Amino acid sequence: MFDYVSFFQNLSNGVLIGAVYALIGVGLTLVFGVMRTINFAHGDFVVLGMYFAVVLNAALGLDPYLSLVVAIPLGFIVGALIQKLILTRVIDAKPETMMLATLGVSLVIGNLLLLTFGGEPKSVNMPYASSTLVLGEIRISLVLLYAGLATLVVILALYLLLNKTEVGRAIKATAENRLGAELVGINTKKIQAIVFGLGMALAVTAGVSLIPLLFASPVTTGALFTLKAFVVTVLGGLGNIGAAIIGGVLLGVVEVMGASYLDSAYRDAYGLLVFVVVLLVKPEGLFGKSVKRV
Repeated sequence: MFDYVSFFQNLSNGVLIGAVYALIGVGLTLVFGVMRTINFAHGDFVVLGMYFAVVLNAALGLDPYLSLVVAIPLGFIVGALIQKLILTRVIDAKPETMMLATLGVSLVIGNLLLLTFGGEPKSVNMPYASSTLVLGEIRISLVLLYAGLATLVVILALYLLLNKTEVGRAIKATAENRLGAELVGINTKKIQAIVFGLGMALAVTAGVSLIPLLFASPVTTGALFTLKAFVVTVLGGLGNIGAAIIGGVLLGVVEVMGASYLDSAYRDAYGLLVFVVVLLVKPEGLFGKSVKRV
C-alpha cells in the first residue's frame, strides 16, 4: 500500500532543499544573462559561503542564518572586486577566455580554502539541528525550513531590486543589449561588477543555508555545486531567473525522491539523469520559451 505520509514528507524536504538549489542556479543565471558566460567559480562561491558561516560560528558564536547579515554584503563586495580587478580585463575577449578566467578564480579559491582550513570537512553546532515542526503527520526539519525561508526572502529581495529600482532597470538593459545600454548612458562595466557581486552574494547565501545540512569541504564540493547550478539553470531554461527557481525545486525533489525510493548512494546521479533526458527532449529547457527573461 502506498505510504502517502512518507511521500509528502519527502516532497516537502525536496521542495525546501530545491529552494536552496534554486538560489544557486539563480546566481549563475543572473551572471550568464548579463555577461554571457558560464561562471565556473560559482560552486566555489557556495563553499566560500559555508566557510563564512563556519568561521563566524566558531569566532563569534553566530547562528548560520544570523551570519547572513555579514556574509551577504561580504560576498557582494568580494564578487564585485573579482569582476572589477580580473574579469573586466577579458570581458570583450572570446567567450572561452572568460570561462577560463572564471576557472582560474575557482582554482585559486579552492586552493586558498584548502591551505587555510585543510581537507577535513567542517560544520557548525546548532541547538536546533535535530528539531522539527510537526504538521499533522509530517515532520519538517527546522534547519530545512529556515533554509527555505532564507531563500524566499533573498529571491524576493532580488525580484524587487530587478523590477523596482533604477539599478534593476540598468541590469535588464545591459542584459538585453549592452551597446544600446551604453548609448543611453549606462555604465555597463559598473553594472557587470554589481551583477557579479549579486551572483556571488546569492551563492554565499546558499552556502550559509546549506552548512547546517552538509559539511564544508574545499576538495570536491565546489565542482559539485557548480554542476548543480548548471543543471538547475539548463533544466529551467538558460538565462531565465524564474525558470531557474522552478529547475532548482525540481532538482531537489528528484534527488530526495530518488534517494528515498531507489538508492541513496546515487542521490546526485538522479538529477543528472533527469538533466540528460530534458536535454534530449527539450534542449532549450523545460521553460525556455514560457518564462519571461530577466
